Amino acid sequence: MMIKKILIGIDDSKHAAYAAEFGFDLARKFNAQVGLVNIVSPVIISQLTGADPIIGMPLQGTGIEETELLDIQKSQSENIVEQTIKKFAGDLPVTHFSEYGSTADGIISCSKEFNADLIVVGTHNRTGLDRLFMGSVAEHVVRHSTVPVLVVPLKSESQ
Repeated sequence: MMIKKILIGIDDSKHAAYAAEFGFDLARKFNAQVGLVNIVSPVIISQLTGADPIIGMPLQGTGIEETELLDIQKSQSENIVEQTIKKFAGDLPVTHFSEYGSTADGIISCSKEFNADLIVVGTHNRTGLDRLFMGSVAEHVVRHSTVPVLVVPLKSESQ
């Protein structure tokens, strides 16, 4: 199998940064192209109650419109991608994607668009109830991807 294109899924966590570093190192070894993807999960503001659907607190007085919130999220996504490129890419050319929606499905969609041979993602090592409620992006990508997925766990501080 030839690895010519590696798609790396990133967010603003140390887990994703570690996976990105690993993915860029692989790209250098295989002389592969790199694609970076950061998925923006849209924030939903309840129109009926004016309350945050997660914590139930009123959003009145925030002064932030939904379009402004999307602009802020897009800007943060672009910043995450730029910082990752600056930190790990060196002289490697990078194609980057910023998508909206489900993180796992967005990574899979971008892998198809990029024609990736390998997807690299980090894992937050969630267990128990946290995993039940939050789910696992890495697990979903592994289960639904049509290309191999490398899940890179963050080394523990004690190692």
